[in-house]
Amino acid sequence: MTGGGVTDRLPRLLNLVPYLLARPGIPITEAAADFGISERQLRRDLELLWMCGLPGYGPGDLVDLSFAGDTVTVTEDAGMRRPLRLTTAEATALLVALRTLGEAPGIVDTAAVRRATAKIERAVGDAGLTTVAVDLTREEEATTAAVRTALEQRRALRIRYYTAGRDAVSQRVIDPMRLLLVEGRGYLEAWCRRAEGVRLFRLDRVEDVERLDEPAAPPPDAEPTDVSAGLFRPRAEHRTAVLEVAPEARWIAEYYPVDEVVELDGAANAPGTARVLLRYADPGWLVRLVLGLGGGARVLEPPEVAAAVAERARTALAGLDEAASPQVGSTT
Repeated sequence: MTGGGVTDRLPRLLNLVPYLLARPGIPITEAAADFGISERQLRRDLELLWMCGLPGYGPGDLVDLSFAGDTVTVTEDAGMRRPLRLTTAEATALLVALRTLGEAPGIVDTAAVRRATAKIERAVGDAGLTTVAVDLTREEEATTAAVRTALEQRRALRIRYYTAGRDAVSQRVIDPMRLLLVEGRGYLEAWCRRAEGVRLFRLDRVEDVERLDEPAAPPPDAEPTDVSAGLFRPRAEHRTAVLEVAPEARWIAEYYPVDEVVELDGAANAPGTARVLLRYADPGWLVRLVLGLGGGARVLEPPEVAAAVAERARTALAGLDEAASPQVGSTT
């Protein structure tokens, strides 16, 4: 966990007080290591906690800490004794991910995944949620089943795959290697014979899959993809665009690779409006994407793409006006 962003820092602050209450006199270095942040960041968090508390903000209302050498103890918790709990939606998402992991080949410790799943299921059951539904289309279910069978039988696949960055569909013959769950989405890692390299194929973008009779045979030197630092990494051919997206267009931040999503507050913006830093390879694809959103997105940068979107929109409107206007010499 990094220390800088609000989305990282707020949950950490809410969990920090109950954590310290359970470990009075804990060395600051040890606490920082447990939270995965630097000692300096932890001290900044503790300084902020000193200003947090209940309305009234007098003695007994604010969080109070005691330092002895390089250790810290909470002397007043201001009611922040309970750690964060999973909401029903969060527990559901976590269960779906764990179940996918438990069924995927190549999991190092399947028993640990099953134990974690059972614990969360019990907790969710105690909260009153008896079932967890996974909304998958028939196509996604069929794709996942075919991929798992191919992995088990070590068979090659022929797939029709949609590449979002190029807005193109291609046919590929691949040698499956493993299933991955990264950032909440399922991927098939495979050797792509056309590209002659290891590629990740997002399962919900596989439009058709056919299991072949020939065995899967990735080269011996085919290296698994390192996803420890995140799935999408900038490439030399990638460019970045800054878009302002309306609430109805927020889905693009989940469907396409983005580097940043910043909420835009204020009276001038509708709730849910955001600024998105989006990576793309083809300017023409980005122009089509923005136009297809029907006013749900506006290009802030780069200016040449913004100009191209505006020009295409003017041309389309002019064509509509021309089609709607009566023709000279026409009779009624």
